[in-house]
Amino acid sequence: MGIQVRNLQRARRVATRPLRSVGRRTLSALGCPEAEVGCLLVTDGRIRALNRRYRSEDRPTDVLAFPQGEGGGPAGQPGLLGDVVISVETAARQAPRAGHSLQRELALLLIHGILHLLGHDHATPAERRRMWALQRRLLRETAAD
Repeated sequence: MGIQVRNLQRARRVATRPLRSVGRRTLSALGCPEAEVGCLLVTDGRIRALNRRYRSEDRPTDVLAFPQGEGGGPAGQPGLLGDVVISVETAARQAPRAGHSLQRELALLLIHGILHLLGHDHATPAERRRMWALQRRLLRETAAD
């Protein structure tokens, strides 16, 4: 079990090993070290198509999470949590605005996606504050960059 990272884009060079490490550490910190997550690194075009199909939003986004519903997480049996899809092109645009590297932005987006797979959301201001605080803490604890 763990994190499988597949780089399906060629626009930017991405180190996948550090992302796998961040994913494993994040799952462990959240109490589900045996869970499995797939991470796909894609182009804006591919994530835009997914966003249009599944969220009816015809624009690229930075990250999408697709839960599998097979258990996993602290209260369930370990298993496949789902897939996190990240647009490397969008991440590359966001990273300088956030003041960090592309690799760190990808780590943040992976953490964000894993939190969604585990049921976290940011639909309200209170949820957003809680989720953003948790992902910042996890980024500090799990990312080397």
